Amino acid sequence: MGEKKTFRIDTEVIHRGYEASLFEGSLVPPIFQTSTYCFANAEQGEKRFAGEESGYIYSRLGNPTVSILEERMAAIEKGEAALAFGSGMAAVSAVLVSLTKAGDHVLCSQGVYGCTFGLLKMLNHKYQITYTFSEMESKEQLLQAIKPETTCIYVETPINPTMKLVDLEMVAAVGKEKGIPVVVDNTFCSPYLQTPLELGCDVVVHSATKYICGHGDVIAGIVVGKRDFLQEVAMTTQKDIGGIISPFDAWLLLRGLKTLPVRMDRHCENAREIYSFLNEHGAVNQVFYPGDSRHPDFPIMKKQMRQAGGLLSFTLHGGVEEAQKFMNRLQLIKIAVSLGDAETLIQHPATMTHSVVPKEEREKMGIQDNLIRLSVGLEAWEDIQEDLDQALSTLI
Repeated sequence: MGEKKTFRIDTEVIHRGYEASLFEGSLVPPIFQTSTYCFANAEQGEKRFAGEESGYIYSRLGNPTVSILEERMAAIEKGEAALAFGSGMAAVSAVLVSLTKAGDHVLCSQGVYGCTFGLLKMLNHKYQITYTFSEMESKEQLLQAIKPETTCIYVETPINPTMKLVDLEMVAAVGKEKGIPVVVDNTFCSPYLQTPLELGCDVVVHSATKYICGHGDVIAGIVVGKRDFLQEVAMTTQKDIGGIISPFDAWLLLRGLKTLPVRMDRHCENAREIYSFLNEHGAVNQVFYPGDSRHPDFPIMKKQMRQAGGLLSFTLHGGVEEAQKFMNRLQLIKIAVSLGDAETLIQHPATMTHSVVPKEEREKMGIQDNLIRLSVGLEAWEDIQEDLDQALSTLI
């Protein structure tokens, strides 16, 4: 298949970056399970290390299976290039370290993944890199939050786990005006639902462990952006810190990507049904779901997301004890801290994913002790609903 033609995402996730004729006609990309590569002669080795000749040197610096994944992810995120990492946090770390130096400042959306918060704390403690949080509800609010030393604007949308949205076009415009790169964690949406680079943002990061994989059997991360920036990341923070992905994990992600569109449609369909059920249940206090027409950020969802996604959060009447009682009653739904798997997963952010965040800071983020996050899976939505119903009935 010619590489010049651009196809719709449903086709790109199956074909982009791979030419079967170059690999003995194999329909499926092979796994190059090798640590190093042989040079034809010493002079070739010299040229490759000097950057005068393209080709593989060592799998920490590049691998054919990984390259196919990177080209495919760049295509579906509408970016120039991509880099694959051994985890989502390896990807986030590489980007933030590349964009900052001692004394710089990172402006974040009001709420980030707990381990991203932990990384920011570590960067502050060791290198005096400061960070602050902003609601990012208006251009004026953003401009007031930016400091002379701000070198990165870091956004989650939807925000984990409150499901608040940030207007990416507005943030990107401010970033361009101030010359500050905008980084977007697009894990909750996947490129099937949202493409931040098309909205003017500069870098996209993913925990590919989630929807990109879709099967709960890989830990991985992806960064997509401009080629020059990613070459710099590849030759510095990725090469020297070494958070690379294995060829086998890259192969598993290529397999998972092939079904991303059909999986995301089912996740979204099921989430809509479960939202409707939870929204009317007497044991539920409030549901946070971007597809709710009464959600304050619903207009943003309609503008920048193709569907409302497969995640929602809700609060129960009570606190930690009631939340845990409810979760322990579930039979089909699994208590686990990931998302985007075929299985429906549920977790309690205050004591799990965001437990590293101090209580006062958690509450500022909107993470109360009675907040629960639900990643709606691919099962029959009726079975998911029945399990939730029987567990919730104990709280009425």
